[in-house]
Amino acid sequence: MIAAAGLAALATVCAVAAWRLTLARWTWRAPRTAILLWQSLGVTWGLASTGALLAYALEPYRQGVAYGLIDFLARLEYGVREPVDLLRLGALVAGLALLAVLVTLPMAAGAQTLRARHRHRVLLSLIARDEPAVPGVRVVDFPAAAAYCLPGLKSQVVISDGTLSLLSSAELEAVLAHESAHVRERHDLVLLPFAALRRALPWSKVVRDAQASVELLIEMAADDRARRQCCPRRLATALLRFGTAAALPTPQGALGASAATNVMARVNRLVGSDLTLPAHHRFLILAGSVVLATSAPLLWLIPG
Repeated sequence: MIAAAGLAALATVCAVAAWRLTLARWTWRAPRTAILLWQSLGVTWGLASTGALLAYALEPYRQGVAYGLIDFLARLEYGVREPVDLLRLGALVAGLALLAVLVTLPMAAGAQTLRARHRHRVLLSLIARDEPAVPGVRVVDFPAAAAYCLPGLKSQVVISDGTLSLLSSAELEAVLAHESAHVRERHDLVLLPFAALRRALPWSKVVRDAQASVELLIEMAADDRARRQCCPRRLATALLRFGTAAALPTPQGALGASAATNVMARVNRLVGSDLTLPAHHRFLILAGSVVLATSAPLLWLIPG
């Protein structure tokens, strides 16, 4: 029961830590570090939750979750009959079902996103044009403001005519730098598991708040990358212009600089004093994330 108790405690710790992290504001000072911590919490919670159920179900084998599951499947293959314990059988079914959901949902969400991007790329090939003033960017003839990127192997940055007329050249440069940051850092892959978990647990406020927190953090991370190439105040004014104009919503599967999530928090952060998290604090958080992410797999190997 040691492994089951340890994994259940670890899953609880991850859930409480995630709830606390949704309320934290230090994350805005180090968005990349906070994103890694979020990823660590998500992976650890999934492995710990499924592992706790499987460890309890396979405790009679006293080989740990990983080896116990292999032994159980081998006995099934060779037709070895076991005494039926309905409680442990229920835990085994629940653990395997949860594991299957946590594995298949990101794959299904990824496939749906890829299809949406493919449809949008086909549409852009018909209606978008190249503009000499913004090389490498696709421009759509539409009066409303829009600026977003389609990540992937054939990534594209898209803006509308309305954006060209709305923003100054410096503001447009800042927005394009923000979109390029999304593409380079593959923020779409960061969001994918959180969106999938939201589908698995739509009733969970913690999961909903976690997804919103990560969405804001990737926007802030892209803002930080953009401010290396341009004046942060120009990006802040561009965000404000998007907020006051009739901006189009970001298409499915895309990431947009004008995302409506906490725009004022991003603006205040861009124009405020540069209060980055101290390096030793970031190191401790990263080290804790690594320890957290490796703890669940190790507990899977501990004999029950």
